[in-house]
Amino acid sequence: MAIPIIDIFAGPGGLGEGFSNVLDEAGERVFKIKLSIEKDEHAHKTLQLRSFFRQFPVGEVPEAYYNFIKNYDPSKDRVQREELFSLYPEEREEVLREAWQCTLGDKEFPSSLVDDRIINALENQGDWVLIGGPPCQAYSLVGRSRNRGISEDDHRVFLYREYLRIIAVHHPAVFVMENVKGLLSAKLDGQRIFDWIKQDLKNPSRVFPGTNSPRYRIYSFVKQPDDFDGDDPVYQKDEDFLIRSENFGVPQNRHRVILLGIREDLGVINYDPLQKSETVTLKSVIDELPMLRSGIGREIAGTTLNGRNKYQNIEDSTGRWRATVKGYLRKVNKELGASFILNDNALSIGGNFMVTEQLENSNPLNSWYHDSRLGGVLNHETRTHLKEDLARYLFSSLYLNTHNDFPKLKDYPEWLLPNHKNATGGKFADRFRTQRPDHPATTITSHISKDGHYFIHYDPNQCRSLTVREAARIQTFPDNYFFCGARTQQYHQVGNAVPPFLAKQLGEIVKNILL
Repeated sequence: MAIPIIDIFAGPGGLGEGFSNVLDEAGERVFKIKLSIEKDEHAHKTLQLRSFFRQFPVGEVPEAYYNFIKNYDPSKDRVQREELFSLYPEEREEVLREAWQCTLGDKEFPSSLVDDRIINALENQGDWVLIGGPPCQAYSLVGRSRNRGISEDDHRVFLYREYLRIIAVHHPAVFVMENVKGLLSAKLDGQRIFDWIKQDLKNPSRVFPGTNSPRYRIYSFVKQPDDFDGDDPVYQKDEDFLIRSENFGVPQNRHRVILLGIREDLGVINYDPLQKSETVTLKSVIDELPMLRSGIGREIAGTTLNGRNKYQNIEDSTGRWRATVKGYLRKVNKELGASFILNDNALSIGGNFMVTEQLENSNPLNSWYHDSRLGGVLNHETRTHLKEDLARYLFSSLYLNTHNDFPKLKDYPEWLLPNHKNATGGKFADRFRTQRPDHPATTITSHISKDGHYFIHYDPNQCRSLTVREAARIQTFPDNYFFCGARTQQYHQVGNAVPPFLAKQLGEIVKNILL
């Protein structure tokens, strides 16, 4: 029988996807997600769709799923989803039981309701796994800077207690809790938050007396304990709990705190930590995707009396795009002393689904990403950019080719600087960041949904920011993993996820512990 998983604060399901890809010798899933909880409407829809995918044995997903994702229309989501699910009524009921849109900690969803859902999902199975990442904005370095520190009035500081309460009441055999690197340095009223979170997780009853909770031992995924205090593992440095994803086959410099909790009645556990692998570069995982041009949405028509730009819409076509970029290219080449020639091939802006030839096999994660039944690429459509931003993207990508690094704002000629006071103040010196092809990408965050300035494609011919599929590749989502909602909502989901390829490696360790 598969090991049950409860996935809370699930996002679009990155952790769950990784655990679901841990297979036994017969090629069957070792873990089964029994309940996934997420508050965001669009991420919940993504969870539902992936739950449907998992209701079938590996490699036996019906063609109807592929027809759905290839012809998806956000405005017709409900109708298309019902058409798909109605073809498989038993699987539909499983999907509705598993993927639950719920805001933990909200009075609309009292603890008793959450407990009932968990009890019903587990069906009296005792050794199960809790996974999830409580919301981390309050701990993140950016969030703390924006909010001038951490306040106990910020309810997000204590959302980890919703995670802790489930441990205290339901006693998983193992839990995996993910959070941002900033958790290691976060303080509240002078106390280090990471210290009291660890103490709470070791002994949940100290926060929730009367739950009769067992104690837990907290381990690192990347390092053996330095010592033991009795049977409790001891680590000398908090950074021993930090996982640097680029060390484990993820093409991204994503650093996250991930804790492994093991119920004490399982005894002192010996296991092999994560094993480092060769670095996977950005270019090696996205260069095989179809080349695209950006869309042109607006151009600056002038400035208003208060100094703000006003915009006007312009015609968007391949010819207009090529003429615009070539016009800027002459000036950029002159600025950089370069002689770059734009590839004149007509490029599309992509789409929800693009039919392609079989993608190359040189990708180091080929077997992880590719699905031969897909016959194309999903979620690969460019956003529209200001005409002036095309010039900045072109300059930045060509500068990278010349100097092996992206330019800071001080490196831009005056005619390319944005019209706002921070352009020369140094506060946002890396406002426009072209991703380096021969390195792992920088951290994909939810901010990618706002604009693409931090995620500019390295290829000057394309002159654009990354697509949802490119961001999903960086996050190591399989190509048949579809993100529901409009494009902005898809970006947001990808940025908030845990890389599934890393999660699979965590799942292998948990499997070995439990089996």
